[in-house]
Amino acid sequence: MKIASVEAIPLEAPIAKPVGRARQVYPIKARRCLLVKITTDEGLVGYGEGLTPVSPLPPAAIVQNILKPFLMGADPLDTEKVWEALYSINSSRGYTKGYQMIAISAVDIALWDLKGKMLGQPVYNLLGGAFQDEIPVYLTGLMIDDDIDYIVTQAEEFHAKGFRAMKLKVGANEKRDVATVKALRESLGPDIKLMIDANGGYDVKTAIRVAQKVEPYDIFWFEEPVTPEDVAGLAEVRRQIPMYLAAGECEYTQYAFRDLLLRQALDICQPDVSRAGGITEVRRIAMLARAFNAYYAPHAWGGAFCVAATLHLAKAMPAFLICELDQTPNPLRDELPVGPLDFREGCLHVSSKPGLGVEINEETLCRFRMA
Repeated sequence: MKIASVEAIPLEAPIAKPVGRARQVYPIKARRCLLVKITTDEGLVGYGEGLTPVSPLPPAAIVQNILKPFLMGADPLDTEKVWEALYSINSSRGYTKGYQMIAISAVDIALWDLKGKMLGQPVYNLLGGAFQDEIPVYLTGLMIDDDIDYIVTQAEEFHAKGFRAMKLKVGANEKRDVATVKALRESLGPDIKLMIDANGGYDVKTAIRVAQKVEPYDIFWFEEPVTPEDVAGLAEVRRQIPMYLAAGECEYTQYAFRDLLLRQALDICQPDVSRAGGITEVRRIAMLARAFNAYYAPHAWGGAFCVAATLHLAKAMPAFLICELDQTPNPLRDELPVGPLDFREGCLHVSSKPGLGVEINEETLCRFRMA
């Protein structure tokens, strides 16, 4: 069986209320992703996703104009061989991050979806089998807002829906951030796991000061306290704070995570499968985390195929800790697939259907396809 066609499909779904966070230059008014559709000469189809909150058009052009010629006629089972070929095309020219890797990620996820369908197995079985039966998740959805009571009300509603771990966005206003953490802990009680995520919004001294102020409220991890470019600062914050330090959603490939781990800059690795290199590369990152006695807690702020690929990896990886479940509006996550995610009592349950187990809603696909 050979690859007969490769199609890059940019998607955009408007949302009613813009999503904001620290260091957000402009509010997110639509959810976007690159969908890659790969079809074999026998008619089997695999889908993959690239994380593109700003625009899916650049990586779509990379797939169509650079990667597609190397994919045509290849065996979809040869995921390692194909990944190395696509990476070499880019890395030998210095393109090891950004849209090039997002394009490779989308292609790689589609190939794993195809591989599972060809072999009649869920992707997690191809990754070594189920290491855990259910996937504990934490909520992302408590975004930056001046109204602390509104955030607390949101958290209480999410708690009632079964969430047992939640992440609060911080990083724009130190005083308000600390007050919000205090209000959340007092409202939710001691049994809910709380994390904070600054999206790189603090400098080193402010991050350390905030960590000290929120320590009494039992914060499980502090995510991206400083900008991802400041690795020395990240390592300094990690040395000074009592909670775990999580980072890596903006990183690409195992090499970036190798450097972060060698510099003792994080406790929890957060690669995004639809950005960091696809299933092939994130599997390597997760095993690298294990070698450094660190944790793998994947970032998953994308659509249906990003979430599905993340869950299959989480189910199979020994270093897995907990998975993100974004609950900000995203039609590409909630409307593109046929059927909702299987969420029960703080955990997601992974489909045992062949491939990633996601059936696409063709009508929705047409509705969100960019012209």
